[in-house]
Amino acid sequence: MADPILIAKNAEHELVLLPQMGNRHGLITGATGTGKTVTLQTLAQGFSRLGVPVFMADVKGDLTGISQAGQLSDKLKQRLADMNLPEPAWGACPTTLWDVFGQKGHPVRATVSHMGPLLLSRMLELNDTQQGVLNLVFRIADANGLLLLDAKDLRAMLQHVGDNASQYTTEYGNISAASIGAIQRGLIALESQGGDVFFGEPMLNLEDFIQTEKGQGVVNILAADKLMNSPRLYATFLLWMLSELFEKLPEAGDLDKPKLVFFFDEAHLLFNDAPKALLDKIEQVVRLIRSKGVGVYFVTQNPIDIPDTVLGQLGNRVQHALRAFTPRDQKAVKVAATTMRANPKLDVETAIGELGVGEALVSCLDAKGTPCVTERAWVLPPGSRIGPATDEERKRLIANSLVAGTYEKTVDRESAYEKLRGSVATVGNGNGGTAKAPAGQPGGQPAGEQDSGWLGTAGEIFGTLTKGTGKSGRGDSILESMAKSAARTVGSQVGRELIRGVLGSLLGKKK
Repeated sequence: MADPILIAKNAEHELVLLPQMGNRHGLITGATGTGKTVTLQTLAQGFSRLGVPVFMADVKGDLTGISQAGQLSDKLKQRLADMNLPEPAWGACPTTLWDVFGQKGHPVRATVSHMGPLLLSRMLELNDTQQGVLNLVFRIADANGLLLLDAKDLRAMLQHVGDNASQYTTEYGNISAASIGAIQRGLIALESQGGDVFFGEPMLNLEDFIQTEKGQGVVNILAADKLMNSPRLYATFLLWMLSELFEKLPEAGDLDKPKLVFFFDEAHLLFNDAPKALLDKIEQVVRLIRSKGVGVYFVTQNPIDIPDTVLGQLGNRVQHALRAFTPRDQKAVKVAATTMRANPKLDVETAIGELGVGEALVSCLDAKGTPCVTERAWVLPPGSRIGPATDEERKRLIANSLVAGTYEKTVDRESAYEKLRGSVATVGNGNGGTAKAPAGQPGGQPAGEQDSGWLGTAGEIFGTLTKGTGKSGRGDSILESMAKSAARTVGSQVGRELIRGVLGSLLGKKK
């Protein structure tokens, strides 16, 4: 059995979190500046030292210090003496840095298809009608073998469905042009916030989060300071990760320690204005992911930020100070007090307003899964550095991580965008005129038939263009060579878009 994680200490008790109860989830709450971040780092390092991988979002940019060993300063030495706390066991945690924007860590991507219409609707802030239309767009794409990998695939698919709505009415129902327009506007707004870089390949393999190094669990830190400018993207991305973990991990039952611990900072963003369908999904994931060996710890200012159905699933609690200046604050204090196990020797509601910085009310689950009596205590500092890593330290972490070089290069394979560009190519009709390839059948192929790639089939398309015109079929090799050469020469995303545009015009792209 793994050793307990020492969280806090008072004159009478050492307050610990039992590793076998680590997957029963938890909650860290308190006003700004009361010590939530230090508590989070202490818990994260405790799990890492037990060999449990950790994921946490770095909202303020100060969690990367966990990758560096701490040291005893004069100020800390005095504080430890005043609070009668033991000196931490100094040391760093193995750390992998991630960043949706690819600037402060390894890039993180997901495909549009894996995100799915429900989470994407949340990200785009769609209403029920618009979400229904987006569902139809996904179904039409699936029915026609059109992969939705990145943002331009979804844009192309929306345009295709909007232009050909009448062809899908019988099977799928009415598709409103207004709804298509609203989805497109939402997608443009998301891209302007940087969301377009999130969609694509190579997609994140969540098994890369579950790594150990020299017996310690790797701490995965997502740089979220910039991501917080797009709160919907932030919350939806983290919910997607939880959902993927839930879907992919096998049942584990009760373990001596969790397989992974997931810290969700600024957790209120997950629930703000969330539709009921999404709240139901969150509740389901939190309730059932425990059996997969994953612990989820929400970090937020007020316990009332968390819906009651989710709050009831969170067994391990650390409550820092709350200031009851407004009616909402007073309600938050009452909720916090009533959701922690009472202590006859302690007025929990009064204590919440009196706690000092670094002081907390702690109630974790005992070996039987019952909440322990709430105790007031001082949270222990972590053995790693409190504060951010330097730019040089960050660069070394990225260069030497277990996934270095795995996600840095974008892959842009054939998908809906390329196929739909081919589907509007004109086809010779033998009389000098032209006719469009059938909608939903990219490149004029029968539905469901897959072509081998927009470069690999360039000659085939060109041959179709020249069919019946008396031109030599050898013309395809010239076009294919041009396209391949250009694609090899131009490596940037802008270049790839340009090449596709040129190729589209050569193939008779609709103006």
